[in-house]
Amino acid sequence: MRFNPLVPELQVSDFDRSLAFYRDVLGFEILYMRGEERFAFLDREGAQLMIEQPVDPERIWNTAELAPPFGRGINFQIRVGDVDALHASLEAHGVPFFRPMEEKWYRRDDELLGNRQFLVQDPDGYLLRFYQDIGAKPVTRA
Repeated sequence: MRFNPLVPELQVSDFDRSLAFYRDVLGFEILYMRGEERFAFLDREGAQLMIEQPVDPERIWNTAELAPPFGRGINFQIRVGDVDALHASLEAHGVPFFRPMEEKWYRRDDELLGNRQFLVQDPDGYLLRFYQDIGAKPVTRA
């Protein structure tokens, strides 16, 4: 098992609900889990994250009180191989979209990088931006 250099650990309010969302709706695989600690290490196509509902008061590392929606001010960009299939899974599960599917081009120096993307919130409000790379093209000058 390879661990990415950066792996976000998300504190959740209901471990079972979050695990079901990430595994059954979003298609993350459980790489390992410590059920007694309400912890899981998850992976989807190389995108890794951890979810945890702390049970030991000594292991709660909050710098302030958590209030919904969690993760305010951050979104996690996650590349997937088939963004349309994932979008369809979310629709089938009745999950509302924070931002609908779109094609978006972002400038990097003299080229544009294309994403087909949408945003959704997890059960605690963490913002997830799933995208599929649709290529690059030169910036056109007027």
